[in-house]
Amino acid sequence: MKRIAHKYVEFVRQPDVTRLLLTALVSRMPVGMVGFSMLMFLREAMGNFALAGSAVGSSLVAMAITAPVWGRIIDRQGPARVLLVTGIIQPLALLATLFAARLSLPFPMIAGCAMVAGAFASPITTLTRTIWRNRFSRDEDRRTAFALDSVTIEMNFTAGPAIVAAVLVAFGATAAFATAIAMVVFSWVVFMLSGALRFIKRSTSTLERHLLGPLTERKLVLLFLATFGHCMSFGLLEIGYPAYATALGLPALAGILLAINSLGSAIGGGLYGGLHFKWPVERQFALVVGLMAFPLIAHAALVDYVVPFAFMAFIAGMLIAPSIAAQSVLVSRFAPSHYATEAFTWSSTFIVAGLGAGMALGGFLVETEGLRFAFCVGSAIVATMALLALAITPGAAPAAAD
Repeated sequence: MKRIAHKYVEFVRQPDVTRLLLTALVSRMPVGMVGFSMLMFLREAMGNFALAGSAVGSSLVAMAITAPVWGRIIDRQGPARVLLVTGIIQPLALLATLFAARLSLPFPMIAGCAMVAGAFASPITTLTRTIWRNRFSRDEDRRTAFALDSVTIEMNFTAGPAIVAAVLVAFGATAAFATAIAMVVFSWVVFMLSGALRFIKRSTSTLERHLLGPLTERKLVLLFLATFGHCMSFGLLEIGYPAYATALGLPALAGILLAINSLGSAIGGGLYGGLHFKWPVERQFALVVGLMAFPLIAHAALVDYVVPFAFMAFIAGMLIAPSIAAQSVLVSRFAPSHYATEAFTWSSTFIVAGLGAGMALGGFLVETEGLRFAFCVGSAIVATMALLALAITPGAAPAAAD
């Protein structure tokens, strides 16, 4: 543990690292709040987890579709205009979702507002990953940076649901969703004033650009497909915990379980970034994805026991941040430099699409087949994705060099 602590101390002493970590922590707080608060709000407003999950899932799918478009614009023109447009439209669309549900408008209108909010979601998380890629060039430094970055995200996913749960208990689901919307605005202001944008390099490459961008790289495509399936399991957890808490008649327990899961992820990410591994990152990624199958199947077996169930949420969480950190290192290595931001937006597309598909599937399975079956499906999916990840052969991708 002393070796891990020493490694992190030396790492954060490097120029700008501490400031970038603090900026990332504050500016990405909405990632732990918006989806959960919207889900609980829509569940209360419409009385159905399947509809609520579909609306949230639609928002995430819309986010996934537009993310590469924003990334390509950022690579060519810089991030300022994209941040301005998304910073205005996203919170307005979230407010429209709130009022549409409160006014009991038809479901397509509610889902449409949620989709607009997703389509214009601020690319702050993606830009932060691009910043780390540009700040460091060695795989080992990037692994540490992305591990710490994953820890800050999990701190968001720990604090965010806890805040939402507290507001949910004290003031209700509408207030919880409104709080998340306010945080979207605040986080955007923090990021814009932080000075972090100076690390975003506008591409000056004269290389011919392909319509598919970084998707012309075979290893990236395999990585993104494995990421999509792996993140479906995250979506199943996102819907499974609220469904479990609701079945017990303790809706606030959902926020506690999500926070426990995120705490485990933060600890797992911290350990992963501080340790040295002999295996190549490609194999590390495949292993962590495969291990996720075990806590998922254990969730199904422990639904009658709250404390062991919560402990398994922690164990599942310990595998999340290491998998995302390893995946981010591989994106950094495989992506051509003139597709730097776009590659990370495609990564976000597959992550968010996986989350959205997992939430939509989870909502359907919970309503039709039950909670146990939903967790079993998640376990089977990640086991399959681990096999797919093994097809990513270790070794540097020549096109990734700057």
